[in-house]
Amino acid sequence: MTTTPAPATDPATAGLSAWVDVDLGAIRDNVAELKRRAGSADVMAVVKADAYGHGLLPSARAALAGGAAWLGVAQLAEALELRRAGVTAPLLTWLFAPGADVRGALDADIEVTVGSTWSLEAVLAAVRERGRAARIQVKVDTGLGRNGVLTDWSEVVAALAAAQAEGAVEVTGVWSHFAYADAPQHPTVRAQQERFVEAVAELERAGVRPGLLHLANSAATLTNPSAHFDLVRPGVAVYGLSPVPDLGSPADFGLREAMRVTARLAGVKKALAGQGVSYGHEYTTTRDTLLGLVPVGYADGVPRSAGNRGPALTGGRRYTLAGRVCMDQVVLDLGPDATVEPGDEVVLLGVGADGEPTAQDWADAAGTINYEIVTRMGPRLPRRHLGGPA
Repeated sequence: MTTTPAPATDPATAGLSAWVDVDLGAIRDNVAELKRRAGSADVMAVVKADAYGHGLLPSARAALAGGAAWLGVAQLAEALELRRAGVTAPLLTWLFAPGADVRGALDADIEVTVGSTWSLEAVLAAVRERGRAARIQVKVDTGLGRNGVLTDWSEVVAALAAAQAEGAVEVTGVWSHFAYADAPQHPTVRAQQERFVEAVAELERAGVRPGLLHLANSAATLTNPSAHFDLVRPGVAVYGLSPVPDLGSPADFGLREAMRVTARLAGVKKALAGQGVSYGHEYTTTRDTLLGLVPVGYADGVPRSAGNRGPALTGGRRYTLAGRVCMDQVVLDLGPDATVEPGDEVVLLGVGADGEPTAQDWADAAGTINYEIVTRMGPRLPRRHLGGPA
């Protein structure tokens, strides 16, 4: 596999103070690896939340190039955006509120998820308006306690069977989501799989035979082959992040981080020992040193909680943020012998195998998960999509 493209001398970044590179080749290769691990199951690449901050349309195309048979998004608006852009691959969406444009989604050949009595009623209302049956999938809540049918599964099954008998719906899939897939030995994992199989059996006894069963997210795709069923539904692993960092790094699973966040030093200045740095002076220099100003902050997605802990790489050296994260800037204590200058690059986020700070490093520093780190990178940071389909 190739390494993430490095933008060191690219004139396209000459006027930028900070930017995000997205390696589409990494996304493509990650999906191919996930498909290999899934065995006979197909892959639904989850591209919700602007593809976890990587860019919805380019990432979706890269995932399809890697062998994804399906795309999945949370919001109807994301699904419609893909269709407007000409993406014709099978597409599932699962989160909408009353009043959403269900008919528009069905007319665009988007499969919507029924996860409640009211959402089934919304689909049936759209069917009456359009005069054509709807292809839908059904989500059963097997124990996560989030969206999906929970206590009234039998009632929804009966309603689905009646709707199918009337020719109003075609149930193309049944699915659910784990609560503890990142802890494969947790007892809820087996319990949810068993509940899922029971729920599917009840649906089949009512005469509804769904085409696809899917339960495995990224963690289960990598660690639990018994949960693969017909389709696996990886999200964060598509972008090269480990969903189980305590069990393995991206490289351990044959994945490569797709996002690289780079900034340029906006200033380097001398500071004496005892100089407080940033708001509240939560960092104080211990010797005469050089301070480097990096023009990104929490408005760009740098977690404020990572002050004095977040990592950065510049001049071939690894540093930790000095003081609080501000809205637009952070500071590095570069040490007295640093040779970097204003304009030199600072890698905030990159590929661990290349020695760069990773999303997991930032997650550890901020007390969160790597999913949040990449997803929160803000629109003020221009995206460059490299190494694959645009």
